[in-house]
Amino acid sequence: MFGSVLVSLALAASALANLYVTSPIATTTFTAGQQATISWQDNGQSPTLLQFGNATFAIYVGNAIQQTPLQTIVTNVNVSTTSSIVFTPDGTIGPNSSEYFVRVTSLTLMDPTQPQFPAEAFSAKFTMTGMTGTFNSSIQAQIDGQSTAPIGPTASSGPSASNPAVKATSLSASTTKATASATPSSNAAGKPVVTGLVGFVAALIGASLL
Repeated sequence: MFGSVLVSLALAASALANLYVTSPIATTTFTAGQQATISWQDNGQSPTLLQFGNATFAIYVGNAIQQTPLQTIVTNVNVSTTSSIVFTPDGTIGPNSSEYFVRVTSLTLMDPTQPQFPAEAFSAKFTMTGMTGTFNSSIQAQIDGQSTAPIGPTASSGPSASNPAVKATSLSASTTKATASATPSSNAAGKPVVTGLVGFVAALIGASLL
């Protein structure tokens, strides 16, 4: 029964996906103070990168219900004309951990299933080293209590051979440290848990296939 649920949720994640983050992945390690690259492709499913449009990129931690931004990478980039961002991870945003992920939030497209929320995409959770900061109690509680995790790319949600990604340009980003408040932001202002549950299973399956 559990296996069936895994398959169903993985398929659901594939159906929801469009912006496929190719870096970072579950085996990626970013080092504080050293340039790192975030890259993505169109996975050939709707909505397209052109429809996703301009978006913000930031490093987050948390779970499916509550997510806290730690570092703003870029506030406005067109994901259909740019395919990667080069930035420098801020070592003060947290400790060495494998709980970090990138959240991409569209500035122009709303979620087709929940039009009151913006469309979003997530990387897999990845590792940051050389870090000098700490997680406050609110952030740590999110991490310790999570039963779900953000959406990450899987083999099934990657670009298809019949829909190759369009080559685009790269962007060098000047980032800013986000202020982690005592009341962390909800995922897309409180999207239902099922979105994160799909992501959690997708992340597990994706990690097992790497």
